[in-house]
Amino acid sequence: MHPQVEKLISMPMKQKLAGLGLILILIGAGFYFGLEKPKLDELKGLQAKLEKVQADVTDTRRLANNLPKFKAEYEGLKRDLDNALTELPNSKEIPALLTSITSAGKSAGLDFLVFRPKPEIPKDFYAEVPVDITVSGPFFGIANFFVAVGNLPRIVNISNVAFSDIKSDRGRNIVKVNCQATTFRFLDKKEIKDTKDTKDAKKKN
Repeated sequence: MHPQVEKLISMPMKQKLAGLGLILILIGAGFYFGLEKPKLDELKGLQAKLEKVQADVTDTRRLANNLPKFKAEYEGLKRDLDNALTELPNSKEIPALLTSITSAGKSAGLDFLVFRPKPEIPKDFYAEVPVDITVSGPFFGIANFFVAVGNLPRIVNISNVAFSDIKSDRGRNIVKVNCQATTFRFLDKKEIKDTKDTKDAKKKN
């Protein structure tokens, strides 16, 4: 018999059991680190991916459930934009709009002393079109003129209103009014690009 085998057989029972236990531990550790742990790591990775997919599905389902609401909001915003577009004239309509302003003043019984269009002020996607105005007429005529301008189909703001030279004429109070009428127009794509380039150039300087 081999000496090593005889030595093992002759060992006390406690040492045999301890050796057997150590062998089992080594086998278990090899099994765990060699086979079990990689499988557990893979399982954890798959669980993380599953949780992400479930979260994506939940988000997608929530968006799908809210799709009619989002669509209605989009349609509402589109209608608002379309309405705004109808209130801002393009460059070809500006002369006609200015004519409408003078017609409103004359219909109110006012005399135009000054009607001076000023250079446009370009903004991001639109331009302000200011006009210096000086009119003379009765108080009610002035009020009716401002109301008529406010009721024009296009947006026109009246600002910088200053009253002067109040006097009586044939039983009527006549007043001179200086003000600024400002309308707006949309810029075309080229004008928007030119405006952006000008702003960028100013920032660089």
